[in-house]
Amino acid sequence: MSTALRTGVPLITRINTAALYAAGIGLVLMTAFVAYQVFCRYVLNDSPSWTEPGAVMLMSWFIFLGAAVGVRENNHLGFDVLLYVLPPAAKKWLRMISDFVVAAFGAGMIWYGGNLVGLTWNTTLPALGISGGWDYIPVVAGGVLVLLFALERIILRFGGAPIDEALDELPSAEVQVELDNVEEVRRDAAELSRRG
Repeated sequence: MSTALRTGVPLITRINTAALYAAGIGLVLMTAFVAYQVFCRYVLNDSPSWTEPGAVMLMSWFIFLGAAVGVRENNHLGFDVLLYVLPPAAKKWLRMISDFVVAAFGAGMIWYGGNLVGLTWNTTLPALGISGGWDYIPVVAGGVLVLLFALERIILRFGGAPIDEALDELPSAEVQVELDNVEEVRRDAAELSRRG
């Protein structure tokens, strides 16, 4: 886990891992659905009606599950400029505010997604033959996980867990990419200097 949030609740860690794997499986299945649709359309000249809406529904699942995993692992884009200049105590409060905003966003996903599920539950998706509410259940599921993961971080921080220290020890995503590729960069630089 990229934030070294090893002090987290083991059950929530398992939920996070399950969501990550489910998102990955959804991505693979969506790719298979689209490949099957292309094959049927251009080779068999008979495209099945269920592949496109099925692929879109799978995409909704892996997007919202993946977004929730990104919340827990602290992989989302952020405006970190203030974090570089603030003292550790101020960083803690800035991150706490951010976690509360993320939790509120997750609650909004649950509330508004639930309303959409309720409004569309009595409709039927003709190509799939299932309730239209299934189109919006990924929003609710993603919201539940976003809220759960944000609350976990808030509770751990209030409990004195060293969450912020773990975050401060990690390099930013941009720096991590450079660190991961430093040997390749050195090789390329050496090759360029030999040529020049």
